[in-house]
Amino acid sequence: MRHSRFLLPLLFTAAVQLSAALPTDKKIELTAPKQDYDLQTNDAVFSGGAFLRYGDAVLTADEIRYNTNTEQATATGQAVLTMGERRLLADKITYNVASGAYTVEDLRVGQYPLYLQGASAEGTKEQLTIHDATVTFREPGPWAPALSAKSLTYNFDQRLRAEHARIGVQNAKFVSLPGFNQPVKDPFWSFLSLGAGFSNHLGAYLDLGARVPVAPGVKFGGDLSLYSKRGVLVGPAATYRRNTGTDQEVFGKVSSGYIHDSGDRDIDILGEAIDADRGFFSWQHHQSFNEHLTLDGLFNYWSDSEVLRDFRSDTFYETQTPDSYLEAAYTGTNYQVSLFSRIQPNTYHTVQERLPELRFDLFPFALPAGFYQRFESSAAILREDDPYGTAATLKSRRVDAYYALSRPFAPQEWLSITPIAGGRVTYYDRTTPGSGKDNYDRWLGELGVDAKLHASATYEYKNERWHIDGLRHLITPRLSYRYVPEAEDGRRFIPQIDRETFTTYLRPLGLGDTRNIDDLHATNTLRLGFDNTLQTRDGAYGSRDLAVLNLANDFRFDQRDGERDVSETHIELGVMPARWLQFDLYDTFAPQGLQHRSLSAGITVRDGDAWAVRLGTHFLSRVIDPEDEGIETYSLEARTRLNEVFSLYGRVTYDIRNERFDEQRYGIYHNLDNTWRMRYAVSIYNGRRRESHFGFNINIETIGF
Repeated sequence: MRHSRFLLPLLFTAAVQLSAALPTDKKIELTAPKQDYDLQTNDAVFSGGAFLRYGDAVLTADEIRYNTNTEQATATGQAVLTMGERRLLADKITYNVASGAYTVEDLRVGQYPLYLQGASAEGTKEQLTIHDATVTFREPGPWAPALSAKSLTYNFDQRLRAEHARIGVQNAKFVSLPGFNQPVKDPFWSFLSLGAGFSNHLGAYLDLGARVPVAPGVKFGGDLSLYSKRGVLVGPAATYRRNTGTDQEVFGKVSSGYIHDSGDRDIDILGEAIDADRGFFSWQHHQSFNEHLTLDGLFNYWSDSEVLRDFRSDTFYETQTPDSYLEAAYTGTNYQVSLFSRIQPNTYHTVQERLPELRFDLFPFALPAGFYQRFESSAAILREDDPYGTAATLKSRRVDAYYALSRPFAPQEWLSITPIAGGRVTYYDRTTPGSGKDNYDRWLGELGVDAKLHASATYEYKNERWHIDGLRHLITPRLSYRYVPEAEDGRRFIPQIDRETFTTYLRPLGLGDTRNIDDLHATNTLRLGFDNTLQTRDGAYGSRDLAVLNLANDFRFDQRDGERDVSETHIELGVMPARWLQFDLYDTFAPQGLQHRSLSAGITVRDGDAWAVRLGTHFLSRVIDPEDEGIETYSLEARTRLNEVFSLYGRVTYDIRNERFDEQRYGIYHNLDNTWRMRYAVSIYNGRRRESHFGFNINIETIGF
């Protein structure tokens, strides 16, 4: 029973008790249009839109009853409890002001990227436990990814834990989990994948993938692919990630697949028939033990050279030559020690195996009198098998060391000159069979100099249309010279395992930078380069580049057989006059006859994320094999966003030498409820290739969760 004549003194007494019960560094604020006191429960009653604030907690409701003895506020009717970024909505909230603990009935709470619901809940400032819980990721909707559980605990350090959970979409939770425990920031739904389509060489196909959480930071599952013309490809898979953002971080992934291929398998890169039993296994691993010690590994087993190209084309385009290695590295203040092993589990690619290689690298650091020193050494057991079986297996046991001294000089602030003197010693415990020696040691000396000049000029040119506010031209002429006169000594004794490979770029010039130490050549070369950058003022970033032009040439005073005294001229050009326009080019040509060796160029026009178009070209002359056709292709890529739901994209590649369209790909992106992105694509191919001339596929990808 309430007694209105005692209302004012009782409310005054309650306010005094309330102030005495609370810490002195915080102040409670409790207001409402109507205020009353319940003598039976000793509750101060605030109604008509009550408001309570204590620290960073804010409680609002139609009515709030506060008991000074228990320091508990009970909110009913459109109750809302806000604590920082968290906002709880419920029919009834009981909140203890002193401890920060609360209980909730018919809960609804949001904290990006989660939306949580439950029949009841209890929580503290650190965590929230929800009963008969449902968690929706991103925006609630019929296609939103969701998780339900009898009991779920949400730690406000962004981790979810649940027992006997089910996951799916809002209206269909079709996967049962014995347990769920992972950070919210980890991708929740990316462990499910779905794809379907048709191609001439696979037939109709369906791809399914799942990675189910089985332990904190660990997801285990597998991939299943059904092909009407080839059979069933199936294999286990897993991902793991622990201690993210710390110096003891661990992450990696495993994928695999096996199929008894009943279709047309054709031949592999060696020209041999492919067996019907096909499969692959891939493992990637990274681990940090502390701030100094790391372990990185990669293992790829393919039953044949084409298995990923046939059944996992997206993965094959990223890695067309499988690699397998394991490296442990310890990094000190100015040095690094590493143990590196590379193996060849496959039989159809050439791999320079290291079984293993121990390296020590001393980073350049200052000595007295302005000198700098650099040192590196390695000991390796090397092996290389010829996959064609036409050449003998190469084996080598090698110890190698390089040491160099340099002394920078700066006669002027715009000029720096750095003389260099170094030496390399390499010992081969095993030589080329039949060379006449059981072992061989090679001693090489190096002399050189690096110099560069910095110059600039400014121009008060302005152009409002192109947002140009003044111009600054930076030019840096560079000069490098290296003299290594006896690098070819002893070539007939050395198993050439680490040797030169084809490249369209300038090779490293210094003796300490080259990696082909089993295939060295005498060097007496001067390299000239000119780096140019044109900039303008930028309100957001201070300055921005409008154009970049870099040129370089090698002048060879001693040449190998077939070499010219002047190398190809290398040109790198980038023009970015506006953020919506970009032109890039890398060109290599022989200055003697202006004959192009290679060219890659493209121009891109874009309007933010609304649309973009790129026209590009790739050219490579017949530099390897005179009978080779070389490459001369043109490509056109375009994308446009029609609206918030649909986008279009396309790519066309034309081979001008063979007068054919090598590739045509057209597709539609479909944004489904800002949750899923569906891709519908049609592909048309021509030319000599394993892929079908026609293909159609549908893929479902997740967006941001």
